[in-house]
Amino acid sequence: LCRAFYDLNNFRGMDKNIPRYNVQLYIYDLSRGMARSLSPIMLGKHTAIVAYGDEFFFGGEGISSCSPGGTMLGPPDTVVELGETEVTEEIFMDYLSSLGETTYRSSGQGDRYRLFEHNCNTFTNEVAQFLTGRTIPSYITDLPSEVLSTPFGQILRPILDSIHIAPPGGNVINGGRNV
Repeated sequence: LCRAFYDLNNFRGMDKNIPRYNVQLYIYDLSRGMARSLSPIMLGKHTAIVAYGDEFFFGGEGISSCSPGGTMLGPPDTVVELGETEVTEEIFMDYLSSLGETTYRSSGQGDRYRLFEHNCNTFTNEVAQFLTGRTIPSYITDLPSEVLSTPFGQILRPILDSIHIAPPGGNVINGGRNV
């Protein structure tokens, strides 16, 4: 399904009359600077995709949306321009609805949030690829494996695996509609 939309997006890139939508990556430092001064074990990075005038993210409640910078985290620490997409908002919302029913369900539905393997960053990476064909920066996606490669990371893994990050202030996306 994702490949078909990606191929369609590339094919449609030849038509200059199709509307294009800006796509951004919002990066929040959850540690508020402590991660830089302490250690890479303090992950502290939350990411979200901003497109179509809304911010989309994954946490313990599933896929959520809000106005850009509208969670309790406030404005992002960094904004990365990922490019443009020709995917319409309607197709995107159908795609998110599908992800919300399968891969990125809420914690109570089985495919729960896992800090190292199934988190906001894996979600934004997948969505960025769907919309633009590009990944998010590797310094974000590589961080979990860097942490887990350390003895300290292995010791803390059971504790860190129990952490669910769900920034308050978003609307959970369920079945293609905001609840």
